[in-house]
Amino acid sequence: MRQYLARRVLQAAVVLGLVSLAGFSLLHLAPGGPAAIYAMSPTMAAEDLDRITRELGLDRPLHVQYLSWARGFLTGNWGRSYRDGRLVLEVITDRVPATTVLMLSAFTVAVLLGLAAGIVSAVRQYSLFDHLATSLAMVALSIPTFWLGLMGIYVFAILLRVLPPGNIGTVGADFSLPDRLWHLVLPAGTLGVVMVATWSRYTRASMLEVIRADYIRTAHAKGVAGGAVIFKHALKNALIPLVTLAGLQLPLVFSGALVTETIFTWPGMGRLFVDSIGYRDYPVLMGLLMFTALLVVLGNLVADLVYGAIDPRVRLA
Repeated sequence: MRQYLARRVLQAAVVLGLVSLAGFSLLHLAPGGPAAIYAMSPTMAAEDLDRITRELGLDRPLHVQYLSWARGFLTGNWGRSYRDGRLVLEVITDRVPATTVLMLSAFTVAVLLGLAAGIVSAVRQYSLFDHLATSLAMVALSIPTFWLGLMGIYVFAILLRVLPPGNIGTVGADFSLPDRLWHLVLPAGTLGVVMVATWSRYTRASMLEVIRADYIRTAHAKGVAGGAVIFKHALKNALIPLVTLAGLQLPLVFSGALVTETIFTWPGMGRLFVDSIGYRDYPVLMGLLMFTALLVVLGNLVADLVYGAIDPRVRLA
C-alpha cells in the first residue's frame, strides 16, 4: 500500500506539473493579456501602460514568469489578483463554501434519485418505467445546462413565482437557513439533472449484470425474499463500479458549476472563474485551474482506495 501511494503521489505531481505548464502557456500565449484591460482606457498613457506591465512582471520571458509562479505556488504563495490585489488563495477560499454547498447538494440529489431510478429500471427491465426512465435520461443528457437553467428561471421564477431566480440568499436579509435552501433549489436542481441521468444509466447497467449472476439465482432458489436479494446482495456488488464514477464525477461537477453559477449569480468558484477570464486575471485563473486539477487527482486516488477496500479481489500494489 505504501509503495502504491508513493507511486500515485509521484504520478500526481507529474500530472499537476504538466497541467500547470500547459495552462500557464495557453493563458499567456492567448491574444491580449492583463495589460489589454488597461490599454482599453482612453486616458491610459503609453508610459503608464509600460509601468503596469513591468509591475506585473509581464515584460519578462515566459519561462521566467512560469518558474517564478511555480516557485511561489509550491511555497503557498499563489500570487495576487490583478483585479483587486488580494491574495489568490484568499480570493479562492472565500468562494469555496458556496461552491461546496452547491456541488454536494446537486451530487447528493443525483446519487439518491439516480440509484433509485436505476434499481427500479433494472428490476423491472423493459417495463413502462424502464422505457420512460431511459427516455428521460437521454433527454436530460442532451439538454445544455445553460438552457435548462434559463428555462428553470422562466418557469419557476417568472411564470409560477415559486422559486427565486438566483443569488445565494435574499439581498439585504439576515442569514436564514430556509432562505438559503430555497435559493439552492434551482441551481442544485439544474446541476443535478444531468448527473441523475448518468447515475441512473450506470446503476441500471451494473444492476442488470449483477442480478443475472449465479449467486443471485441461488439466493432466489433458497427462498430469500426478493427485497433482501436486491438490497443485501445485488446492490452491494453493483455499487462497486459506481465508486469509480463517484470519484471521477464529483470533481467534474465543477465544470458544470461554471455555467450554473453564472446563470444563477451564485457567488462560487465557477462564477469567479468566468469573471476572472473577463478581467484577464491570470493568477486567479491559474489558482482555480490547479485547484480543479488537484480535485481530479484526489478524486481518482480516493476512488481507487475505496474500490480496493470494498472489493477484496482488487489488490493495490
